[in-house]
Amino acid sequence: MAEEYDEKTSELLVRKWRVKSALGALSQWQLEVGEPALPGAGSLGPELIKESNANPIFMRKDTKTSFQWRIRNLPYPKDVYSVGVAQKERCIVVRTTNKKYYKKFSIPDLDRYQLPLDDSLLSFAHANCTLIISYQKPKEIMMAESELQKELKKVKTAHSDGDCKTQ
Repeated sequence: MAEEYDEKTSELLVRKWRVKSALGALSQWQLEVGEPALPGAGSLGPELIKESNANPIFMRKDTKTSFQWRIRNLPYPKDVYSVGVAQKERCIVVRTTNKKYYKKFSIPDLDRYQLPLDDSLLSFAHANCTLIISYQKPKEIMMAESELQKELKKVKTAHSDGDCKTQ
């Protein structure tokens, strides 16, 4: 796992995972939090067919108090969207009444801590063709994140003091 934080605000910018296959080869990075890299940016690969820029773009960007997902390029009014929790599948479901968009996604952070999904912590808003879905972070995750920030500050101060010993 690799994480990137903003130095000034300590906000999580990117979290990505990479696992080894059965033969030990590393897989591609799987983005969990942050904006996906632009396809073809800086490389001339096999991307000869470009995805339409009018397609919905799904990304996660967390705040201090909530997990937040943004789905860009969704032009319908707010009353067309239905956002809810599927308890059996442990995921959030986004659908439109006009059947033009449907998306299911999980919250890996809750899965890691084995916490249940709570429908009352879920909210959504729509502005500028972007659907913003928020899920309030449970207190267990807020406490774990504050502990992580304390550890990062310890490491940062140790490195800035010139003391690069691991703790």
